[in-house]
Amino acid sequence: MSETTPAELLALRQSIDNIDAALVHLLAERFKFTQQVGVLKARTGLPASDPDREAVQVARLRALAEESHLDPAFAEKFLNFIVAEVIHHHESLATGAVPVADNS
Repeated sequence: MSETTPAELLALRQSIDNIDAALVHLLAERFKFTQQVGVLKARTGLPASDPDREAVQVARLRALAEESHLDPAFAEKFLNFIVAEVIHHHESLATGAVPVADNS
């Protein structure tokens, strides 16, 4: 940081850094649950992807984005990125690329 960086800018950046950290923690929590979903799907032979659920989630996130004054197209892209990664994990579980733990 330059000595000429305004204190207000530094404070704003610190707030952004805090939000980024919270986002990472929230994503980690989300992936813990989606991992459990993937294990359940692998055990029961359900497909990795659920297009109907995904469509509902996209519509829900777009509405939330609009309410929050966030670009709905950006929110949809963000969700699609996350869902693609989740599906990849679920497919790995289903094909045995990742072992399915037996918690029974």
